[in-house]
Amino acid sequence: MTSRDEGLSGKTALVTGGAKRLGRGIAAALAEAGADVVVHYRGSAADAASAAAEIETLGRRAWPLQADLADPQQAASLLPRAVEQAGGIDILINNASIFGLDGVLDFDLPALADNVQVNAVAPLQLCRAFAAAGRGGDIVNMLDCRIVDYDKRHAAYHLSKRMLFSITRMLALELAPDVKVNAVAPGLILPPPGEGADYLTTWAHTNPLQRHGSPEDVARAVLFLLRSPFVTGQVLYVDGGRHMKGRVHG
Repeated sequence: MTSRDEGLSGKTALVTGGAKRLGRGIAAALAEAGADVVVHYRGSAADAASAAAEIETLGRRAWPLQADLADPQQAASLLPRAVEQAGGIDILINNASIFGLDGVLDFDLPALADNVQVNAVAPLQLCRAFAAAGRGGDIVNMLDCRIVDYDKRHAAYHLSKRMLFSITRMLALELAPDVKVNAVAPGLILPPPGEGADYLTTWAHTNPLQRHGSPEDVARAVLFLLRSPFVTGQVLYVDGGRHMKGRVHG
């Protein structure tokens, strides 16, 4: 999918939630482009070990690293632990998230707090630690194309991803010129956990291109941002144009 290039060769990335789904695809793409990868996971130890082994077959180094981002102390310590393992982090991909089913009228405050911690506060903690390391580099936060519309069936998640969007824009200003901060907002890429492949076909009509994307599309978007030295504060939508169909937030 990708080719090794001077821009990423020899760099080291931390990918949260890198053991499965989109995170695993991004981790593999980074390795194919020449980067070593710290594969963060919460409970999927076997998947993380498998992802690391896959990266090593590409001739790159990999380290599985466990942390529960719902715990602020573990979230705060993850990047320093990754630096200790790998000797320095040049790229941070905030991919890990939780995705509960709830509405704005029925989620309870603990559910909202959990979403905000994992999906927004933990990435902020990691970004702060990344900046404090003084190494410079790139941050890419994973959003969701529905942040510009209204995901009424996942309200707590929606609010937390809106917060991460604002964090992305703020940090792009605060951390410049040493750190570039961007985001990728996927759309119809993978079926939700528990859904089959027919889910993608069923909902393909909801975007202007009337088809679904692939994890490779998301990985290409991440690599584009990492390879673009004059791009910061941007959200790259990988959603077949869905984000243009309706806006709730302005």
